[in-house]
Amino acid sequence: MELLHPQLSALAAVLEEGSFEAAAQRLSVTPSAISQRVKALEDRLGQVLVVRTLPCKPTQAGERLLRRLRPMQALEREAMADFLPSGAGAARSVPIAVNDDSLQTWFLPALAALHHAHGHLFDVRVDDQDHTLKMLRDGSVLGAVTAEAKPIQGCNVHPLGAMRYHAIAAPTFAARHLPGVLRAETLAKAPVIIFNRKDELQWRFMRTITRARLAPPVHYVPTSTGFVDAAALGLGWCLAPELLIKPAVDAGRIVIVDRKRSLDVPLYWQSVAVRSDTMEQVGKALRAATAKLLRQP
Repeated sequence: MELLHPQLSALAAVLEEGSFEAAAQRLSVTPSAISQRVKALEDRLGQVLVVRTLPCKPTQAGERLLRRLRPMQALEREAMADFLPSGAGAARSVPIAVNDDSLQTWFLPALAALHHAHGHLFDVRVDDQDHTLKMLRDGSVLGAVTAEAKPIQGCNVHPLGAMRYHAIAAPTFAARHLPGVLRAETLAKAPVIIFNRKDELQWRFMRTITRARLAPPVHYVPTSTGFVDAAALGLGWCLAPELLIKPAVDAGRIVIVDRKRSLDVPLYWQSVAVRSDTMEQVGKALRAATAKLLRQP
C-alpha cells in the first residue's frame, strides 16, 4: 500500500531501479503499466521527465520533481509505519551519499547501529566528498556527507568534524624518491597514487607545500583500502586517512613521509529539510560516530 499517487511512485521506481522493467518488478505491475503511468504524469506536467536510456535518467524537469518527491517518500514511510502492524509491508531503503574514505572508516558502524535500533535499510551511493552534493541537489539521495559547508536550497547542514590525511609511502620508496623535507623538485618526479580524476587531495597537498602546480607521474587506483596496499608495494606515495594507516605504519609496511604536514578535510552532513524521524535519526547517529573518530574544532 502506498499513499503517493501511483504515477509518482512509478517515476521514482524507474529512476531508482534504472529501467521500466525493474520498476515494474518492484511495484508488482507490468512494464506497460509503468510506462503508461510515467507518460500520463509527463502529459499532466507538460514535461519529459525520463530519458529512456539504460539506465534511465531524469531530465532537468525530472530532477526537480525528484527533489520534491524524495522527502515525500520519507514521510510516507513514517506515516505507514504508524498505522500498519509491526513488520507489515516492505521496508524501503534510505538513499544517502558518502565519500569512499568515510565509507571505509567510520560510516558503516553508524549505519549498522541505525539498522539494529530502527530497522532502517540504506541505499548508499559513493562519490568524492567534493561531488556527493550533486546527488542531493538532483534528488537522487536524501542526505550526503560532503565537504561543502554552505547548505543547498531546501537542506539542513551539520558539521561532522575533519578527516585528517597523511602522506604515506613504502620505506624504500620514501628514501629513494622523497628524502628529507618535501620539495617541489622531488614531488614533481615521484610517482603519486590518486583515487580517480575527481580526487583533488594529492594536488591540494602539493600546492599547500610548494605553491606550485606540479605534474608528477600518476597511478589511478580507485579504492581507499587499496591505497595503503599500493603505497606499501612501492607504486608511489599518496594521501590516506589516519584512521586507515595505523596498522600498516605499526607493521613497518609504510611510513608517514612528513609527520609535520597533514591535510584536514572538514566534512558535513547535508540532508533534506523535512520533519522526518528517519532523517533525524540518521543525522544524530552520524554526528555521534564522527564525534569520536574525526577531529573536532
